[in-house]
Amino acid sequence: MSTRKQSFIQGAMILLAAGLLNRLLGFVPRIALPRMIGAEGVGLVQLVFPFTIVLLTLISGGLPLAVAKQVAEADSQGDANRVRRILRIAVALSLGISLLLAIGCIALSDYISTRIMTDSRVHHAFLAMIPILPLVAVSSVWRGYFQGKQNMIPTAISQTAETVFRIVCTLLFAWLLLPQGLAMATAGAVLGMVAGEAAGLLVLWIQFVRERKKPAASLVPQGHGEPQSSTARELLRTAIPVTGSKMVGSLSYLLESILTVRSLTVAGIAVAGATAQYGALQGMVIPLLLLPGALTYSLAISLVPSLSEAASRGDWATIHLRLHQSMRLAIVTGAPFVVLLGLLAGPICTLLYGNDSMADMLRWMSPLAIFLYMQAPLQAALQALNRPGTALFNTFAGAAVKLILIVQLATDPRFGIVGVVIAIAVNMMLVTLLHWISVARLTGFRMMPLDFLKVTLAMIVMSAVMLKIWDIGLFGQGSFDLVAAASGGAIAYLLLLVLLKLVDREDVSRTPILKHLFPPRNPS
Repeated sequence: MSTRKQSFIQGAMILLAAGLLNRLLGFVPRIALPRMIGAEGVGLVQLVFPFTIVLLTLISGGLPLAVAKQVAEADSQGDANRVRRILRIAVALSLGISLLLAIGCIALSDYISTRIMTDSRVHHAFLAMIPILPLVAVSSVWRGYFQGKQNMIPTAISQTAETVFRIVCTLLFAWLLLPQGLAMATAGAVLGMVAGEAAGLLVLWIQFVRERKKPAASLVPQGHGEPQSSTARELLRTAIPVTGSKMVGSLSYLLESILTVRSLTVAGIAVAGATAQYGALQGMVIPLLLLPGALTYSLAISLVPSLSEAASRGDWATIHLRLHQSMRLAIVTGAPFVVLLGLLAGPICTLLYGNDSMADMLRWMSPLAIFLYMQAPLQAALQALNRPGTALFNTFAGAAVKLILIVQLATDPRFGIVGVVIAIAVNMMLVTLLHWISVARLTGFRMMPLDFLKVTLAMIVMSAVMLKIWDIGLFGQGSFDLVAAASGGAIAYLLLLVLLKLVDREDVSRTPILKHLFPPRNPS
């Protein structure tokens, strides 16, 4: 039992490390691309991206999870034939769906780019996106296969390879095609994403071939086993509900992109200007707010098995303890980003993007981002407690309210893009509060008010230190002052975490690397 748990934790940490590295690397094109093609070009990419996400959700939304689950079961039984059958059928299903969608996209490309996406200049970028569909179809199934084999290294390596190639090719292709116009440069950026996915798939294929050459001592053939139709049904039984849940978020993202540009044009803004404003919001502001997301995602990953095991025993004390630890760590790690992005939005945007035109949006949204950081642990708790339907309803309700507010506010010339910012902020708060109420009703969980007061005090002191260093302006309030202010504020915040006992030895002992320096006093 302990060995399996350790392997799960190691696997989660491998994916977390890869996720953190890829998130940091991912900021390279987010910084360089706006400088190359401007907010308007980023807006064109952002118009194609949500539609791509919907298609990829249909192709691979729940299938990798289903493959991982069934491969793990077959692997534990030593059934080599069933493992091969699962992989073969899953690839056929995923690849078949992707090819049908690709044919549909090619046939309807003119209609989709001019009518649905609201800006005809995305036509070339939309066509450039289509090859990514079969690539993701195969790579997602192979990643599910390796995860089912409890081998996270191929997935981590392929994700990193995909990120590196995507960065290089996105910037290279956009630069090469920029002389032919903004629309072609945007298509070049999308082609870079396709090249990255191809590189990730190649890495997975190499790992797959290597594994197939190894002697499978633990797996023995066990006859013909169940028919292929039965295997396909089992895969779909797991994949369809997960895909349906993910489709709510994907469709919400797509409708948000469409309704935002349409609403802004109704408010009197030209299509190019509306595309640029949406590009600044979704391509520059939101990624900064999502920076702490890698940690909250890792918290969610580790929370699910812990809560599931405790729930099966009816151990409500452990459930409350794990929920409190996860929520406290989410708030504690997200709070300094709220302070930094809120107080120094202008200098940060100038440093990263070369101008601060989007700084007001970042400044307005940063205080409410704390709700976003609490969402992942709460949603993971609902899934672990066998309430995925509740999480789906809460997400759907938040998405519906967001889309209604976009139409109501963004069409008003007095609000414009600010109306979209308000709608997204309300969505963050509403979904988190609904998740919180649902978890509280299920478990009786309550956060300790004293923790909120302590975090608020630490944020106030951090703000004061940062503003003081920034106001002194030893380097003329440039990049060095920004780094100095952020560093000084972070040091003050960390000291207060220790002094106010917001992070204790048990929290540190659960963290990779540090757990070896500070082992728990009472290991469980």
